[in-house]
Amino acid sequence: MSNESESREPLLSFGASGEKVRDLQQRLIEAGYALPEDELAESFFGEETQLVVRRFQVSRRLKEDGIVGYQTLSAIVEAGFQLGDRLLYLHVPMLRGDDIADLQLQLNSLGFDAGQVDGIFGPDTSKALIEFQRNIGLTADGISGLETVQEIRQLAGRSTGLTPVAQVRELEKLRNSRPNLDGRRIAIGHFGDCGALATALIRLLRKRGANVAALDHPDESKQAEISNRFDAEMYIGLKVENDSCSTISYFETTGFHSEGGIRLATRCVDSLIENEISSQVSGMTLPVLRRTKMPAILCSLAPPSIVVQSTAEISIALSNAIISWIADPAAD
Repeated sequence: MSNESESREPLLSFGASGEKVRDLQQRLIEAGYALPEDELAESFFGEETQLVVRRFQVSRRLKEDGIVGYQTLSAIVEAGFQLGDRLLYLHVPMLRGDDIADLQLQLNSLGFDAGQVDGIFGPDTSKALIEFQRNIGLTADGISGLETVQEIRQLAGRSTGLTPVAQVRELEKLRNSRPNLDGRRIAIGHFGDCGALATALIRLLRKRGANVAALDHPDESKQAEISNRFDAEMYIGLKVENDSCSTISYFETTGFHSEGGIRLATRCVDSLIENEISSQVSGMTLPVLRRTKMPAILCSLAPPSIVVQSTAEISIALSNAIISWIADPAAD
């Protein structure tokens, strides 16, 4: 199963050729990747182009499959922006790009809470930028132009290595949360053949008093949007992968990770391993993790035969992990 889980056909894959491949290769070159002359000359998606796509996916914490679908293509396009290349401001639809992620990370390192470093210029980033501009005496217009970028770079260089303030505040919020499930708002989403597992998990959580929203939209971004509107306190996504080991993913990008996400993912892996289900934790930038405003994990369960045979055991293991995490969500 591909990482492009938005119910769309892959855009480009091995064997493709033409203008779209030429554009892809040019964008990869601009992002710093080398490609062979023969594949460039023919605009051919050959073995080397596929290898570079895989390397790019690994670097961006996407699933490594060598296929350029919508998620991978979006990441490649966003990689073409560097801070200072363009004006950044609150816009509809929201601006996205590596330049915005850089801006968010640097604002966070300076103590201005730009929220999750997701490369999306939203209200939190705008508010943090305005506060920064006001603090250093610039026009507080929420627009990141050349002068603002110069000031940010100059000051951020002195704060290298500091934990982003958004992570600090997320951890503090976790410490102050209620230690029980009763009334907690939880979004449970599933993709593909996970309906029975999702139903079993939802039933267990509702028996404990949780207010659970059941999501089955095939688009990860849509599930994130619905979870945000529901004002969920956590999101758990479920899907089946044709792998030998289950992977529980949380949001992580360069210089930033979700404090709640990594802890919830770790609890789930520990609980699954206790039930003899091989599992691992992985930080990723998949849309449902990137665009949710609450601690979120995506459970890619494998192999399919084990998921089918052990639906009850897996649902209990995940339920126990969620209960354990809620009891002490800030514990390492």
